[in-house]
Amino acid sequence: MATDPQLVLKLSSLAHAGFEDYSVLCEGKVVGRVCIAKSSASGKLWFWVLAYRYHEGRTPTHGYEDSREQAMAAFAKSWRRE
Repeated sequence: MATDPQLVLKLSSLAHAGFEDYSVLCEGKVVGRVCIAKSSASGKLWFWVLAYRYHEGRTPTHGYEDSREQAMAAFAKSWRRE
């Protein structure tokens, strides 16, 4: 059985004072993003999204969560669906 590649958060170059923005990497490639949204209809402020070229076969491809940890967990759950 192949090992599951690890997802890693790396502070994005888009991050600035007061704004948390992370690239999600898998095997050194940017496969998505997790950041604080300026606003959301759901009231959940952490936004996660798979990079466009990694959408196929995965759903959902984005969402909002209450914390960075929950956003990463939702990202990982979607990422591992193939």
